[in-house]
Amino acid sequence: MRAVVQRSGKASVTVNNDVVGQIDHGLVVLLGVTHDDTEEDAKYLAKKIPHLRIFEDEDNKMNLSLTSVGGSLLSVSQFTLYGDCRKGRRPNFMNAAKPEQALELYKTFNQLAADEGIRVETGAFGEMMDIQLSNNGPVTLIIDSKDKD
Repeated sequence: MRAVVQRSGKASVTVNNDVVGQIDHGLVVLLGVTHDDTEEDAKYLAKKIPHLRIFEDEDNKMNLSLTSVGGSLLSVSQFTLYGDCRKGRRPNFMNAAKPEQALELYKTFNQLAADEGIRVETGAFGEMMDIQLSNNGPVTLIIDSKDKD
């Protein structure tokens, strides 16, 4: 699984002019699933992301995690994170998991992240979404479960 993690002051997801998920302070996670991902990959990211120390403390050092600042997580499924742009000009999305597998692991990630004690809001899987966010910092990280120790 691949996650693009953005520290956000405010973020929302809108589908057909309806807000389906929003947070005031926390992290926006764009989450991609590939064919060989399993529940273990979802567990790794759900444990790692809420505890990343990427929020400032009183000395303006990134020492605090999402759990320690009481922030929320906005999770958005994003199959395009597995787009292959090496050949030609049109990305190939063959590395993205089939929707059934991706949806199951996306739900698993969201539940496991919530089990870490944070509020999790979501986008709408498989829908065209409008994502608004204020990237605070900016802080943007890419985490791939295949790169774990």
